[in-house]
Amino acid sequence: MNWRMGVRTRRLSLARRSAIAGLLVLIAALPLAGREKDKSPYGEGLIVNIPLPVSEVEQVVEDVVQNGVIRGTKEYNKDEFVSGAKAATSSRVFPAWTEGGKVFYKVREQALDPRNFKDSNDVGTLVVRYVVLPQGEKNTVLRIDALFEETFRRIVHQSNGSVESSEYKDIREHIEAIELMKKQNVEAEKERQEQLLKKQNLAMESNMASGTTSQSVPGRDTRADSGLQTDASSQIAPGQTSPGQTLEEHVKDLRKQVVRLVKAPGAPLKSAPFHTASTLQSLATRTEVLILISTPYWYGVETHEGQHGWILRDQLEQP
Repeated sequence: MNWRMGVRTRRLSLARRSAIAGLLVLIAALPLAGREKDKSPYGEGLIVNIPLPVSEVEQVVEDVVQNGVIRGTKEYNKDEFVSGAKAATSSRVFPAWTEGGKVFYKVREQALDPRNFKDSNDVGTLVVRYVVLPQGEKNTVLRIDALFEETFRRIVHQSNGSVESSEYKDIREHIEAIELMKKQNVEAEKERQEQLLKKQNLAMESNMASGTTSQSVPGRDTRADSGLQTDASSQIAPGQTSPGQTLEEHVKDLRKQVVRLVKAPGAPLKSAPFHTASTLQSLATRTEVLILISTPYWYGVETHEGQHGWILRDQLEQP
């Protein structure tokens, strides 16, 4: 009996030891799993699909590349971003890209210990690479990567993804502004066509009314006809010109509400409502533009040649 109890006790002890060992393994694994979960994804970069033609995405990316700042990092705690960056067509920090598409680089030389790069603590070159790849006719793949290379040791440090995501946010905001402009351009054109048709109908009705009252009716007193003409001409239909104002004057007044002149010494017509957006063309002083969109700081306009773009509000003369 005692022998059997001893065997049972030993078996229980072995089971307990096995359970305790398994629990220790589990406890040891938990902190490691936590560390892996919290670990920053250094070097993964960013790849996104944009539902726009590659030509439009290339234009927006070029605007962002030329804006002179790299977001998602900084040199000093008080900074919001790294400034002084320049656009480039290549960089030795990245290996040569051989997988097609169009490649852009934004480079900041002599960057001092930029944040969000693994183990960076020196002066070096900060580079962001943008790869724009066509994906069919209406879709584009955008890839963004960022690296920091120390000047003296030539050690390359990888980004934790904050630079890539911040640069993409800037690109997305540009795209949204352009898409908004497209939508508002369509709505403005539709409204303008409706207004033009309305003016033509009013002009036609005015001409018809004038022609009817000016004709003589047999058996009628011409003085009565004259009186009828005076009465008809004194009545103003809804939407017509005010008393004493010709149709041409009315159209001129309406035109003043939507047409502006460029102030001296001229103004750049931007591709998007941003200071850093590319310049589509330079408009000379006194150039007429048609207002399509009004924002607190910018006007979305159209030139006589049909070019659409953006101009700062204070660069146009006000009525």
